[in-house]
Amino acid sequence: MTKPCGFEFWRSTLKGARYVVAPMVDQSELAWRLLSRRHGAELCYTPMLHAQVFVRDANYRRENLYNELNQDDRPLITQFCANDPEVFIQAALLAQDYCDAIDLNLGCPQMIAKRGHYGVFLQDEWDLLEKMIKLADEKLSVPITCKIRVFPEIEKTVKYAKMLEKAGCQLLTVHGRTKDQKGALTGIASWKHIKAVREAVNIPVFANGNIQHLSDVQRCMEETGVQGVMSAEGNLHNPALFEGCSPPVWEMAEEYLEVVEKHPPCSLSYVRAHIFKLWHHTLQIHQDLREELAKAKNVAGVAEVNRQLKQRCQKEMAKDESEWTQTLLPFPHWICQPYVRPPPKDPNTENGQKALETKAVSVKRALEDGDGSNDSLSKNKQKKKVRNPNKNFCPELKPKYIKCEQCGNPKTNCLLSVHFWVIGHGLRFKTKALKQCNSDTGGGLTNGTVSTAVHDPL
Repeated sequence: MTKPCGFEFWRSTLKGARYVVAPMVDQSELAWRLLSRRHGAELCYTPMLHAQVFVRDANYRRENLYNELNQDDRPLITQFCANDPEVFIQAALLAQDYCDAIDLNLGCPQMIAKRGHYGVFLQDEWDLLEKMIKLADEKLSVPITCKIRVFPEIEKTVKYAKMLEKAGCQLLTVHGRTKDQKGALTGIASWKHIKAVREAVNIPVFANGNIQHLSDVQRCMEETGVQGVMSAEGNLHNPALFEGCSPPVWEMAEEYLEVVEKHPPCSLSYVRAHIFKLWHHTLQIHQDLREELAKAKNVAGVAEVNRQLKQRCQKEMAKDESEWTQTLLPFPHWICQPYVRPPPKDPNTENGQKALETKAVSVKRALEDGDGSNDSLSKNKQKKKVRNPNKNFCPELKPKYIKCEQCGNPKTNCLLSVHFWVIGHGLRFKTKALKQCNSDTGGGLTNGTVSTAVHDPL
């Protein structure tokens, strides 16, 4: 049987999905996917799975895919991170019967991806990626898809997308941010890049980035022409995003906990992380509940904290609107709504003053304190100074030693006859045994000889 490709795959297998929940490590588990589908999501991805671990660890396969089979959780795409074609294919073959497509993660920008050499850190290795996609397209019984980030240059991004399409990619998700746009530097995703890719390729394209409300979804599809829109953080803060509504946070929490109870097992760390996201804004007001949530030992404990939060918020809702806690949010803090990261601080300003001026003052003060006064020392060094007033912290006055090439310890040519010789270093020192021996013999050497201490470099 020939597997569906391109737009046929999107229309038949994925049922023309437009509203997509992104693959999220430890966050897009079965319970969350089912909750999102209840509220408008038409396609979900598994969390990113590590291909090498998936191949070698049967428990990892069961816990992250095999045990999460549910007829209500389709269509479903399984995502892997990998940098070895053979390992990627082995993992995909083990997963293909449990999903509708296999996705290769080429978009993760986190440090763990850099250390593991996967995700967006493969985006410059086109020969390797072409080999991985081509092999997957040939070997798998389900389509292969990719999720990428853009290059700063639109032209290079388009060439990148066309290369993946030519290799066999049947659907492309484009996150409109570059490799460096993460954390405090996340910034705005470029829909221009996404639009350029969509116009250049002949396969379905999903857009990712800048999605906070349903109106953003509709506007993105109009401006870029994509077939669908993927949401990650927007979905985590409001799983009803694709319905176009913003329910109270405790309602979403109650419903999620209900799904968790019906579809065990679900790691408590996943549950707690989801509740923290849902409650993000209201926990700024009821900060004591943050600690209570962190202490919860099970799902019932989380539900009890949610009940307390519900009571507090309903009590506040009963008051006149003028008495509600004032925030800068578009809705009251107990309503599901997106979290907008604050822009990065201007490196040239700090607390309203120029950082350069502050730095100049600091340098001047350091020069004025260059006489070695305690004010210029760290707290730790000041404590050492109290214990030993003669302690010297000036690098220029400290003795210099030549380091041993083998172990890095100091070495010297001192050959005083009263000290031991350390092989390879030329260092002489007295051991406790020698000191004890000298004190017992009045400072003399036994039989007129000195034993040699053997240096065993680490």
